[in-house]
Amino acid sequence: MNTLRDTVCRAHLDLANSGLVIGTFGNLSVVDRAAGVFAIKPSGVPYDRLTPDRIVLVSLDTGKVVDSDLRPSSDTPTHRELYRAFSCGAIVHTHSEYATMFAQARMGVRCMGTTHADYFRGDVPVTRALTQAEVENDYEAHTGLVIVETFQEMGISPADVPAVLVASHAPFAWGADAAHAIENARVLEFVARMDWQARLMAPDAPRPDQFLIDKHYLRKHGKSAYYGQK
Repeated sequence: MNTLRDTVCRAHLDLANSGLVIGTFGNLSVVDRAAGVFAIKPSGVPYDRLTPDRIVLVSLDTGKVVDSDLRPSSDTPTHRELYRAFSCGAIVHTHSEYATMFAQARMGVRCMGTTHADYFRGDVPVTRALTQAEVENDYEAHTGLVIVETFQEMGISPADVPAVLVASHAPFAWGADAAHAIENARVLEFVARMDWQARLMAPDAPRPDQFLIDKHYLRKHGKSAYYGQK
């Protein structure tokens, strides 16, 4: 478990240096499915005060803290619901400026070109708003459940679109490991900024054809990918 704690501590420092978070906003977790646990940032602890021994382990099965006196991030139940539903190895939550603007406007980030399609095979969706009952009872768990609901109802693969905007809240992104999850969060912020600018510059700009989106996505992802080196 020390290796997992070390990984998550280093990843939080990378996240802090990414420009995606300020203060104690945001968090990152990494799962060890074989051990049945995931590691996450302790609640309210500044990034520059994180050490491996402060990283909190949480049971994937029960959601309870394992071997720590610190409280885990308040978003821990959201991470747990995503791990239980999606086949990912790490999850990042930020309040990055442009992606959060779209979340607060309750608008998805449109796939308007190949830059977006290199990482996301279509629009990054926004969830529905949570109900009062969902906010007042197990709010963070319901945040995870509404993300899962969004992907299921819209027929989106979380592997093809590894990010989401939670309505009136902020983005989550995920990946095979911490580095990929942070990369997806960074790209989401970049394409959100581009979509915001495109909406101002050309509100009626046409969307690209799906075959172009598929081409750019699949040349970097999947069994037939040919981008980069072997």
